[in-house]
Amino acid sequence: MKKKFLLLAGVMATVAFTACTTDAQQSGLLSGLDPAKFDTVINEKPVKLYTLKNQNGMEVCITNYGGRVVSLVVPDKDGKPTDVVLGFDNIKQYADTLNSPSDYGSSVGRYANRIAGGKFTLNGQAYQLKQNDGPNCLHGGGTTGWMNQVYDAEQIGDSILKLTIKAADGENGFPGNVTATTTYKVTSDNTLDMTWEATTDKETIINQTNHNYYNLNGDLSKVGTDMILYVNADNFTPSNRLYIPTGEIKSVEGTAMDFRTPHALGDSINSTFDQVRNAGGYDHNYCLNTFKDGKGDDTQVCASLYSPKTGIFMEMFTNEPGVQVYSGNFQGVGRDATIIRKGGLKYPKHVSVCLESQKFPDSPNKKDWVQPTLKPGEKYYSHAAYKFSIK
Repeated sequence: MKKKFLLLAGVMATVAFTACTTDAQQSGLLSGLDPAKFDTVINEKPVKLYTLKNQNGMEVCITNYGGRVVSLVVPDKDGKPTDVVLGFDNIKQYADTLNSPSDYGSSVGRYANRIAGGKFTLNGQAYQLKQNDGPNCLHGGGTTGWMNQVYDAEQIGDSILKLTIKAADGENGFPGNVTATTTYKVTSDNTLDMTWEATTDKETIINQTNHNYYNLNGDLSKVGTDMILYVNADNFTPSNRLYIPTGEIKSVEGTAMDFRTPHALGDSINSTFDQVRNAGGYDHNYCLNTFKDGKGDDTQVCASLYSPKTGIFMEMFTNEPGVQVYSGNFQGVGRDATIIRKGGLKYPKHVSVCLESQKFPDSPNKKDWVQPTLKPGEKYYSHAAYKFSIK
């Protein structure tokens, strides 16, 4: 067993990697992943690969490092097992935030998406968060956020994995000692169901999500702009060039932001519409029609994605007011184009689509929007589900 030392944003993390003797083909996993390549110790906490499955050909592999979905296999129209999410095939690359930085498949916390200037005020007290995205805080601090920490894991049968993390008061600038859980469940109808719960001992903000990058085409070496996207939203929140919402809520009517009628991403991803042009594609929050009067209806489809190539159809459900649609605008750009991922592949730009349930970005600084505050004695609850079928 060798030890590898990683410098994560100034914090020394000790990673002990176990020698890999298990052949991937002998693992019996539909994904072809080798569990031994995930069996290690990071910051003195055990890390491994967990597998959830049902009897209908769905298999989900998750590492408790960052609560990351490593693979998500469902049958295509011909019954062929198809991995529909991006990622790496070993823990070394996930943990190496200097050479292969990613948020692939992660359970993001404390706060998904961006907070302007990394600043917010709560009960009259100003807080300064880690600024890891230019002047802004992104995904709770990135390399020192929850996506790069080890969760405690409890697998319940073949289909449920409960992951727990404890965050200290002041971590990355956030107030409150927080205990948070992410629960992944694979159901019999080929749904990956996700719930997030949290408690705190001091008023704080929390906004968790999952960051899967989806490509339903079965070939992660090619762009995914032929996938057909639907978003059940009449409005979106325009953003500036640093991806911070301006505070406006605008209609999608007559713009390249309109996915109320499903259409291929490629139909509009190169639009001259300023929001799409500035982002190099889509990286925007949509105001879901499924959220009304302060409550989200997670029995109604809020978004969907479809591949005409494989016939795989994914429907999304959430109780949150927003969904971030991100079209992989930074994939395959610069150094990213050289990084090897699962299956020995290099990813091109726009290879995937993220559909992230959320409170609106920068909501702590937009007091008219649904607030992400959590008080002592309350329980944070967020839910998202992704149902797969053949269309």
